[in-house]
Amino acid sequence: MKIAMLGDVMLGRLVNSHLATAHPAYPWGDTLELLGQADVRFANLECVLASGGEPEPGKIFHFRSDLKNVASLLAAGVDVVSLANNHVLDYGTAAFREMLPALDGHGILHAGAGPDLNAARRPMVRRVGAAAVGFIAFTDNQPDWEAADTVPGVHYVPVEGGDRRRAALLDLVRRTKARVQFLIVSAHWGGNWGSEAPARHQDLARDLIEAGADVVFGHSPHIFRGVGIHRNRPVIYSAGDFVDDYAVDPVERNDQSFLFMLDVEDGEPRTLRLYPTVIADFQARLAQRPAFEIAARMQRLSRQLGTPSDWNASSRCLDIPLHRPRTPL
Repeated sequence: MKIAMLGDVMLGRLVNSHLATAHPAYPWGDTLELLGQADVRFANLECVLASGGEPEPGKIFHFRSDLKNVASLLAAGVDVVSLANNHVLDYGTAAFREMLPALDGHGILHAGAGPDLNAARRPMVRRVGAAAVGFIAFTDNQPDWEAADTVPGVHYVPVEGGDRRRAALLDLVRRTKARVQFLIVSAHWGGNWGSEAPARHQDLARDLIEAGADVVFGHSPHIFRGVGIHRNRPVIYSAGDFVDDYAVDPVERNDQSFLFMLDVEDGEPRTLRLYPTVIADFQARLAQRPAFEIAARMQRLSRQLGTPSDWNASSRCLDIPLHRPRTPL
């Protein structure tokens, strides 16, 4: 089984304007062939899909994409999206409620936000043959959007230890893992910048894996961070941005990221393959000339977390083996 994971997908503002006349598949560029090789495709949807709503007061950035652009997600074969982020309610609860049936009606599963707390916390399950793949999504952003018993919002979990919501998240992971063969936990955590993985993220990632997560897939920072490994399970501390219209920081390079492709055999993650990408003209593209440089940066960041990797020149990707051979005694 192959699972493709994408960082922040923002289809609003200038991307939305371009999609008024462009083909729905435009934002995915030449990554479509790779996406087509996956059995499951997951992304963080960093906007609301709606035709109405009013911008949330007090926020600087508001991301909304026309409801018809659910066709863009379909064009890439996106199966599951995380809604646990700090833009899903940018246009209020009316726009949020408009999006949910559009996703449901097209068979796109969503986790991490909902019309009430139970729905926001509810895991999604995608079947691949005989295997059940589970998804849980949470965020430590936007605490004022936390869902309640009868209030729409996000699955909000503070990253710091000791909070009841963190304990509840770990319990949810344990219970979900008991009924699925493979479990991905999506974490929209931390601020926008900085390439180092915070210690508190590392602590929570270890706890999530020990509770039963097979992958911890982090995002929120606009740039990628290193990949860690715990108990042969990968921790992607930040996937960076995959599609957007953002200005590019010449140092942080928020236009550079990866398509993360995970090979799974018999319920065990075997190899994580990172295909370097760049954003240009509101479109994700496989990196050409800077591919090795992007990969080398990830190698350095991952090495700092104790994770070895190899550049695969023929496939133009960075290979991270997850099951290391045992050293003979």
